[in-house]
Amino acid sequence: MPSNDVERIAAIADPFQLLRVATERLNAAQLEVTELSRLRRRVIQDLHAQGLSYAQIAKEAGLTRGRIHQIRHTGPAPEGAFLGKGTITLATPLKREATNARPVVAMEDVTAAKRLEDLARGFGLAMELEHVPLGGDIDLNRPNLIVICGPKLSPVMGALYESDPIFEWVKDDVWTLRDSRTGTTYRSGSDSDPEQPIDYAYLGRLPRPDGKGTVLVFTGIHPQGTLGVVQLLQTEIAALWGQVADKSFSTVISAEYDPETGEPVKAELASPLYLHEET
Repeated sequence: MPSNDVERIAAIADPFQLLRVATERLNAAQLEVTELSRLRRRVIQDLHAQGLSYAQIAKEAGLTRGRIHQIRHTGPAPEGAFLGKGTITLATPLKREATNARPVVAMEDVTAAKRLEDLARGFGLAMELEHVPLGGDIDLNRPNLIVICGPKLSPVMGALYESDPIFEWVKDDVWTLRDSRTGTTYRSGSDSDPEQPIDYAYLGRLPRPDGKGTVLVFTGIHPQGTLGVVQLLQTEIAALWGQVADKSFSTVISAEYDPETGEPVKAELASPLYLHEET
């Protein structure tokens, strides 16, 4: 923290305001330290993957080989940046209860949010939870935003999905996902005859409407697909980060699940993983 910043805060006469400002600045500084540590570890990993030894990296960086090796294997993992940086906002949709029309959150969305929050915490990331309100009006022009919501519940999200150059949501008798590149249509097993315990989900990072960043979005055709995406992130986030980093992309995830509990038993890519800059 710059010394003039410390002096400015120390000069605050009101002790409660001083406490608030010092806490806010300390929290911001801790987030900066976390992200700088993540960036430093990523650079070392990238240089080592390019063929440089730890000794060579240490010599160029002015550090010891032991210190470089320590940085490489400790601290927040680089792949956590797949979710965002610092404090992430996760939005899940409110739905209208069938019996008395009260706004409620689906239990699967609550479960998905909790598991994603635990994953983020493991990467040194904080997470704030909010809801996409009834009617689906949500501000997408914010940094570090993840939204679990499909086009059915939010016209705003529907417009965002339409910006995807590869996949489209199609509503006929049921909702499906269509790959315009291959012509493949992904239809949930629960909407098929005979029914099968498999669902499909969209996962992508799309440009914000204001063009000043991106939004990470995912949702299943049905709730089981949403849980499948979270399971894939829990097990394969390093591989996903290695392929797409922080670039815009989209893909379809298949989620096989236990028909009794709805819990995913296998989640994997069902389509190619498309980088949008290559389309």
